[in-house]
Amino acid sequence: MKFSKFISYFFHPINFPTIGAILFFLFLPKFIFKPQEYLIITVIFIGTYIFPILLLWLLKRFNMINSYHMVTIEERKFPLLLFISIAFIIGNWLYKSTIVDILSLFFFGYGLSLICISLFLYLKIKVSLHTLGVSGLIGFLIYFSYFYKINIIVILATLFVLAGLVASARLKLRAHQLNEILLGGVIGIAAQFVVYFIYIM
Repeated sequence: MKFSKFISYFFHPINFPTIGAILFFLFLPKFIFKPQEYLIITVIFIGTYIFPILLLWLLKRFNMINSYHMVTIEERKFPLLLFISIAFIIGNWLYKSTIVDILSLFFFGYGLSLICISLFLYLKIKVSLHTLGVSGLIGFLIYFSYFYKINIIVILATLFVLAGLVASARLKLRAHQLNEILLGGVIGIAAQFVVYFIYIM
């Protein structure tokens, strides 16, 4: 149980945007000035990590949510709308740069996937944000490696193992049903591929 909690906390969904950005710059076969790279990573970290934490703290402070885990379906609705906005704002900001426009697709994909799981809330289905987060990163890295013709098979294999650990942890903690775990994985990857196909059309 402790291991499952560690996996759930350490690989929380809000960590994956920053992880994805770091991996992008580590393997990007283009030269980018380091100050520009650090600026982009810093903005992404603040926008997708610091700001959401402050947001959740405020929501809990004003009793709009009972727990930072947003256990109930109703608790998830408003925060998800804000997270969708953050994803598209950062995606649009990145897209304006021709150097990192591929990275923008990562955030557009997350935005699209969050829209999808918001719709599932109205069907009383609480899709796993944890599996959505890790699968979204996997989907992004698959087309990122294909687009730039780079071999990151070890990274992808590691992430698939991680996805299994995250899914198992969420099931063991009884945070989700199996269908909610699977939906998170499918939506996360599918949304990334959708935005990529739109991009290359």
